[in-house]
Amino acid sequence: MKKSSTKRNVILSILFFLPVAFLIVMMLTKDNYNPLDIVNKNVRELPANKDSITFKNHITVLAFFGKKPMENSVAALNLKELVYERTKGFKKFQVVVLLPREAQDEAEQLLKKIKTYEDLRFWHFVYADDSDIKKVFNSLKSNVELNTNLATTSVFIVDKDKFQRGRLDDRTKKEKEAKEPVYSLYGYDCIDINQLKNKLATEDMRVLFKEYRDKRTGKFEGSTTRRADDIKN
Repeated sequence: MKKSSTKRNVILSILFFLPVAFLIVMMLTKDNYNPLDIVNKNVRELPANKDSITFKNHITVLAFFGKKPMENSVAALNLKELVYERTKGFKKFQVVVLLPREAQDEAEQLLKKIKTYEDLRFWHFVYADDSDIKKVFNSLKSNVELNTNLATTSVFIVDKDKFQRGRLDDRTKKEKEAKEPVYSLYGYDCIDINQLKNKLATEDMRVLFKEYRDKRTGKFEGSTTRRADDIKN
């Protein structure tokens, strides 16, 4: 019994210090950085919902797990462990999963499956009519489509101004040196661990949080418009 209690305390300690460690790394990063690109300025606001969850004034990771969310339990678990657990301590951060109304019972099963010791109060299920879900998705820039269940394993970043963030140029260093054609990253695949962990969680969310921190302190000098112009040229 004592061994079990000790193990539980160790796990809770690790989960508590993960966001703190992430914040320290972010604060120690050099001030000279490129802000995360604005790839789309026309994201549709979330449909009206009972909890009044909105994009406005929040940094949102948006997911679509469809009519059968349990089929996307692996994607949900990866999202929780690799992104949510690292960023849940930041002000105004949230994960929003937009679901058809008929998926409510199965969504509760999914929540029980992914919930362990973590505080999931910044993880929201928002239910809407199928047509409204399609309208929100179609307002995003994406290289993927919703399947027949209104689901995708890709997630999207929506900032406080309802702008979609991503990468206008997602080429590797070698691809740039070889002058390969520019390609963009609009969404992050929750099944692709490298993309989810190393691009979304470790790099892009960190840069976005730093941008907003610098804006609050008056240190922000970045320009996503300048980056877009550079890429075009």
